[in-house]
Amino acid sequence: MSDTIVRFPFSAIVGQERLKWAYLANLVRPGIGGLLISGPKGTGKTTIVFSVAEALPENDVVEGCLVGCDPAEPSEHCPHCRQRAKDAALPVARRPMRVINLPLSCTEDRLIGSIDVEKLLGQGTREVEPGLLGEAHRNILYVDEVNLLPDHLVDDILDVAARHWNTIEREGVSFSHRSEFVLIGTMNPEEGDLRPQILDRFPLCARVETVSDPRLREEIVRRNLLFEKDPGELARLFAPEQARLRETIARARAEVGNIVAPPALLRATATACSSLKVDGQRPDIVIIKTAGALAALNGAAEVGPAHLLMAAELALNHRTRDGGLLDPPSREDIHEAFRKGMAAAPADLEPHRAVRKELGALGELAEPEPDPVQASGSRAREGETARKKA
Repeated sequence: MSDTIVRFPFSAIVGQERLKWAYLANLVRPGIGGLLISGPKGTGKTTIVFSVAEALPENDVVEGCLVGCDPAEPSEHCPHCRQRAKDAALPVARRPMRVINLPLSCTEDRLIGSIDVEKLLGQGTREVEPGLLGEAHRNILYVDEVNLLPDHLVDDILDVAARHWNTIEREGVSFSHRSEFVLIGTMNPEEGDLRPQILDRFPLCARVETVSDPRLREEIVRRNLLFEKDPGELARLFAPEQARLRETIARARAEVGNIVAPPALLRATATACSSLKVDGQRPDIVIIKTAGALAALNGAAEVGPAHLLMAAELALNHRTRDGGLLDPPSREDIHEAFRKGMAAAPADLEPHRAVRKELGALGELAEPEPDPVQASGSRAREGETARKKA
């Protein structure tokens, strides 16, 4: 049975722009790997996670596959698909990405997978029953209150996230399948911290703040009241924005592989991360991947300074440094490190002199334009006024 729940539209969410950009970047380029959303209670973290349901892109999958294998990657097929491929060409189906929810009460068998008990008892056959890590393949794995999840489950998730493969070993049966997902976690810092090694496995981190602008708070209340009263009406009001969002994601996914980062920005990233004493090389790679996704969302042909700095903030603001001896860098630390990194770029990295000058003079980070997720509050109000007059 299909999910008929009407979700709060992504385009109707007020504020939290950096969080929305980080989320969209992961949809455009799932290889980024995920996002940690940190913030106090009542800031709409879970609402944002599920709000993308209507705009999620579709993937080609092997029809009837237990874990949704990619037809274009036969070397990564599960044992069942490999066996089926010996007899005939595998049928292909289109399936939208999904948000797979992992509850705090989840057991290890439910997470990793097990043997179908009904078939074992009724037919005596040992057949694999994929767990949430199987369902999450090529989808979004959502962990609410990830800081409260039992350590052994966290370790299982991180192990699979690192290897991109999950192995189910039960009752003499061994079944390995691809498990590559976008890991989205939410947490309230007041309820406890995450271990540093877990923090590092979240490629990006967006910190959600309580909206203080009275006008924005008023708009949040208005939209939420309308959603409670008539979810379908709010969906109708924001249907044009949702349609543009789907088009933007689809276009960006098609173009992101062609986006390049100028050599000067690559050098600046390496220099900045080194000067900040960021541990490992993963953050450098995440910054460039994320900047490329942001550029694709904006229809740019290459990564620009604004894309790079936003990506750097999202990728570095939660990472400890110098082997854990230093706290995560502040926004000012990141900006200063990248300015110096660009200033140190050698002249033979041109023709990007203008880009270097732009970054060197950049003060406050400007949001990339045009903004594909900016909902029109005035349009929503005009729609409500028109209904009242009708």
